[in-house]
Amino acid sequence: MEIFSSEINKQYYKQNLYDDILCRLEKQGVDLNNVSRSNIAGVDEFHIRGAEVSQELAKQINLINAKVLDVGCGLGGPCRMMADEFNCDVTGIDLCSEFIDTAQKLSKLVGQENNTTFIQADALNLPFEDKTFDVVWTQHVQMNIENKAQFYSEINRVLTENGVLIYYDIFKKGDGGINFPVPWANNSTVSFLANTFTIDTHLVDLDFTKLTTIDQTFKAKEFLNGLFERIKNDGPPKLGLNVLMGEQTKEKLGNIFKGLKEDKLELQSGIYKKTAIAYND
Repeated sequence: MEIFSSEINKQYYKQNLYDDILCRLEKQGVDLNNVSRSNIAGVDEFHIRGAEVSQELAKQINLINAKVLDVGCGLGGPCRMMADEFNCDVTGIDLCSEFIDTAQKLSKLVGQENNTTFIQADALNLPFEDKTFDVVWTQHVQMNIENKAQFYSEINRVLTENGVLIYYDIFKKGDGGINFPVPWANNSTVSFLANTFTIDTHLVDLDFTKLTTIDQTFKAKEFLNGLFERIKNDGPPKLGLNVLMGEQTKEKLGNIFKGLKEDKLELQSGIYKKTAIAYND
């Protein structure tokens, strides 16, 4: 596990990430004593369609006052959104220490250090007691996790009875391979794509009930196509996912776009409810 953790950290590590974000904000004329969530929205949601899709997902269930766990929280954008707009008590975990450190500092920067908590932790061994959270939220995470059964079993364990899992993820479609690098993997050693049937099977085996799944592929292709057009016309964004992926940003996103167009990849969001188990006396 230590070797794998090292590979994941190497995949996502960006030296002096928080300082880089501050520098870019200053160059845009943002007062660092008055930074808002919208000022950092371009970089703090490391998934296709960013804050837009997180807002869509959040409105699909009743999140008001919920206790939420974001598994694979990255820089914590969705955590801050749920805490700020839905009064949630939100905890984010991520394997990457640099992401956790930056998430904590960004929350303090925008005045949300008291309603968001970030912990470096392993998604396969969540450091929480059983039935702790009303909602588990995860976006673009399971692609890096080989042991899907353990991943979803841990989510099931920490959810309260009738708790809800919300995911938004990239899945493989068919048997064809994809081109690397992609945002979650520079090569195949840390990429563990599954298909949607496999994920549904794991969840049903854990007595989850599917409430809804939505094919997000078309919107993802639209988003990426628009992004490439803007980059072509205006250059890379001042504060976007290029901060996290650097010089390989266009290549990594291009390989996702290619996989989507060739029906080798698909995006799906899903909401599953944990089934309360009734015991007979």
